[in-house]
Parts: sequence; structure tokens; C-alpha cells
Amino acid sequence: MFDMKRIIWFFIIAALLTGLNACKKDDGNVGGTETPDSAFIIPKKEMRAVWITTAYGLDWPQGQYDMAAQKQQYIDYLDRFKQLNINAVFVQVKGMGDAFYNSPYEPWSTVITGTRGKDPGYDILKFMLDEAHARGMEFHAWLNPYRIATRTGSGTAYPALHPSISPDWVVSHEKIQIYNPARPEVRQRLADIVKDLITKYDVDGIHFDDYFYPDPTAAGTMVADKPDYDEYGAGIASIEDFRRDNVNKAIKAVHDVIVATRPEVVFSISPAASDTYNYNTLYADVLKWNREGWLDVIIPQLYQQVGASTSDFKERLQWWHQFRYKATMMVGHAYYRFGDPTAPTAFQSVNELEKQLTLTKKYRASVGHLLYSAKYVLQNPIGVTDKLATLWNTPTVIPFLGRSVAADPAEPQNVRIEGSNLKWEASGTVRSVVYFTADLKQEAKVLAITDGKEAAAASAGYYCVTTINTDNKESKASSVVRKQ
Repeated sequence: MFDMKRIIWFFIIAALLTGLNACKKDDGNVGGTETPDSAFIIPKKEMRAVWITTAYGLDWPQGQYDMAAQKQQYIDYLDRFKQLNINAVFVQVKGMGDAFYNSPYEPWSTVITGTRGKDPGYDILKFMLDEAHARGMEFHAWLNPYRIATRTGSGTAYPALHPSISPDWVVSHEKIQIYNPARPEVRQRLADIVKDLITKYDVDGIHFDDYFYPDPTAAGTMVADKPDYDEYGAGIASIEDFRRDNVNKAIKAVHDVIVATRPEVVFSISPAASDTYNYNTLYADVLKWNREGWLDVIIPQLYQQVGASTSDFKERLQWWHQFRYKATMMVGHAYYRFGDPTAPTAFQSVNELEKQLTLTKKYRASVGHLLYSAKYVLQNPIGVTDKLATLWNTPTVIPFLGRSVAADPAEPQNVRIEGSNLKWEASGTVRSVVYFTADLKQEAKVLAITDGKEAAAASAGYYCVTTINTDNKESKASSVVRKQ
């Protein structure tokens, strides 16, 4: 009996010593949760992103037609985002049946030069990608799958279509012109556009917002689609189910072409907060997309305040978390409402932002935030960006969201303190993440994400290092080293 007790105590002590020499690695979905054997609490992974709207030139280029001015405006955005520890941008590259790159399917956007179809004289998308990646930010290409143009009424003509587009593929409602979701050629063309884009450019993601079938309240007098139902809807019980089936086929086609072409690319969609509205008005069966695994990330637009009488932020957050199914979840925030005198009282205080970010972080599968939109981050209404700077005062690691392509990252070796620096060895095409805490009972923070193999270790406390590969997979953590 004495020998058995001694053996048991030996294993208990050995386990405790092991815990003191290893970080607890986040599983990619949950971070910052302490378990009994953890001696180092890794913070939750988190994407922090901003929408950059180019439709109507809203965020970029805002009426600037000069190349140098356009570039500087974009650089100014990224530099400020970097200061705020924002780690991704979602840039609209196809907003109005147009393109911000040389596309065989869509003309150059009007907002770039003032003339639709005019070459701006530089590769805008490559420039944007390179600048984002140079700052350690991901670049997600945001596309509107159906919208071609809008107008105030039938007295204004819609712009001429691209030569590759058959007029039969287009529906011209009174106030919005769209590609016809019912046409198989339109679905194939959308998949071809995505394939062309991800083949030519090293984008990290493809993103759609909530524009599918148009909302009749905004479309004006609409063209009836019963002839489409008669032609293509055999076996489908209702015209409403037919519309949803058309969008389903488009979403699946985009998912499939991404997986077949560049499976590491993340596919995300940002639906409206109300799934009833999505399902019955836009004919977007978002829950089906989540269940089928066609989406990597779902980013509902939770644009109301905490405690709102309709679409309460907290209630919608909980609902979407429950019905995300196979998708990972992020939250779209109405940054533009802060300080807007027409917005509810809650948006007149920066405390609303803190409430929303704190609530979102509590949900296990909610791993990020997307702010609408870029110009308001720079404008800083009611000091909301000043508040954001205090909340996002350290970097974060983007979670693994898509499909694994790169080799798994290896654990850093020979982690050590040399003078005032932390040094280590790492192999492969990886970046390194340095974690620090002054107290092992407190959650660590990300001190640095670096391509190098050393970082300043200015403070007394505990350090460890991981590596992350190009898929955002994180290695097993290194041993913990202490600086006295």
C-alpha cells in the first residue's frame, strides 16, 4: 500500500512539473479557458476586420481619380488599422457588376476613374493585396453576386452591359438591375468570376454580403419571374422555394470552385440579422448553407444595440451562435451608427461598443468582428475609435477558418532569454507568436507576431512561443521561460 501511494504521488508531481513547462494551446475554436493542468492561459484567437466599401466610392476612393491619391488613401486606412491591431480587411472588389481588377467578365468600376470600363493604369487589387500582406493583414475579396446597377427611377438608363453578358441574363427592375439568379448561365458565370479571381490573386477569402434577391421595398416596380419558374422550376413546389433553390445552387457552386481551385481560401457571407427576412424576402436559406458546410464563416450583421426591442444584439448573437451548424461565426458591427444623431441612445456612448465586443467574445464559436465601415474608423465619431484602441490594445491571432493545405507548423525549439531579448528556433514557412504574462494565474497576451526568431523581452515574467502556418494553424506551444 505504501509503495502504491508513493507511485501515485510520483505521477501527480510529474504531471504538475509538466504543466509548469508547457503552454496550453488553444484548439482554434476556444481560447483563454483555463483547465486544471494549465499553467499558461492562451488568449482566444480573434479576427479583427473592417469592411472597405467601394460601391459609390463610399470608403474608397471617395471621388479621388488620381492614382497617387488613391494609393495614399488606402495606405492611410491600413496604417491606422495596424495601429489598432486590426488583422484583416474585407475590400469590395465587385460591387456593381464591375471590377477593381482586370476582369474578363466585368468592366472596370466607374468610381476608379469616373468612366466605367476605363483602365486606371495600375493593378489596383495587387496593390491592395500587397499593402495588406506587408502589414500582416489578411485580404478578403468582397463581391456582390447579383447587383449590376441602381437608379432612382425608370427615367434614368442603366449603364451598358459588359460585352460578355447576354441581355437575357439580366433583370432590370425599376430601381435595381441584377443578374438573374434563375439562369444557370449566371450561376456558372459567378463561379467562373470567383475562379478567375482566386487564380490570379492571392486573396485570403471570398466574401458576399446580404444582396441576393432584391428587397421589393427598395427595388420599386419589379419584373415578374413566373416565366423563369415555368421554364426552370419543374418539381419545385412553389416559386418561393424556386428562388431559394436558385441562390442555394449559386452558393454551392462558389464553395465547390473554391475547394477545387484553392481550398485554403475562406468563404464567408454576412447575412441580415433576421433569418426570417433572409429566408422570405431575400430568398437566402442561410441555415441550409451552414448545415451543408458550404460556408466557412457566417458573419451576421448585428446592427442593433444590446437590449433593442427588435433584433436585440444579445438575442441575435445567441441565436446565430446556436444555428451556425458547421460554420464558424463572426459578428458584423454597426460602427457607422456611433454618434449618428438618428441612431438610438445606446449608440451615443462608446460603452455600447465595449458591451458588444465583450458579449461576442464570450461565445465559444464566435471568433471575430467585422466593422462597418472603414471611413468611420478614421472619423472617430464620439471618440469610438479611441475606445476601440483601448479594447484592442494588443495583437491577436487569426483562427484557422478554412481547409488545411500547408504543412502543420512545428513547435519552436530552444526558446531562451538572452539579455533583454527572447530568442528561439523555428522551421518551415511560418510566423511566430510570442505570448507573455506577468502572472501565470492571468490570461497571457500576444506580445508579437513576427517573421523573425527573436523579440524584445523587456518585462519580468513568463514567455512562450508558437508558430502559425499560412492556413493560420498554430503549433504546439514551446516550453515556458521566465525572465526574472
